[in-house]
Amino acid sequence: MMQRRKITTLARRDFILGAAASAVASTVLGKVAFADVAPHSAEFEAVLAKLLAGATPSEGGIEMDLPETVENGDYVPLALGVDSPMTQDNYVKAIHLLSTANPRADVATFRFSTLSGKARVTSRMRLAKTQEVIAIAELSNGTMLMGTRTVDVKVGGCGIGG
Repeated sequence: MMQRRKITTLARRDFILGAAASAVASTVLGKVAFADVAPHSAEFEAVLAKLLAGATPSEGGIEMDLPETVENGDYVPLALGVDSPMTQDNYVKAIHLLSTANPRADVATFRFSTLSGKARVTSRMRLAKTQEVIAIAELSNGTMLMGTRTVDVKVGGCGIGG
């Protein structure tokens, strides 16, 4: 004798409520995952102040490709870019890469000219612990752009635990 299964259907209201609850939970859990972000060091604040020299950077405009989580802070791949025509009148002079909690805040400076063609660079860096990574782009017209990414470091590089 064959047994019949009862098929249950999910009401649209239940689906929407479940999806909304999942979205809220993932947002809250995402913020909890980065709850251990190291505070900005005094050196970082000093390096940033010197670099900006009183200018207020605009948020965005910098493409930052960094992993959200790394197992080992000794090797963190990165790609940075700024969309620019790279003409004599409008080009990216430099992209400065800063670390908010490494022993040394100024990680790297990548300089460009109109001959560069594109303002893009790929490299790698070390991160001591979970922290924010800041990129500042310096444009030929004096404008400063800023991008920020948080990287969760499981095992710290720079000889310091994560």
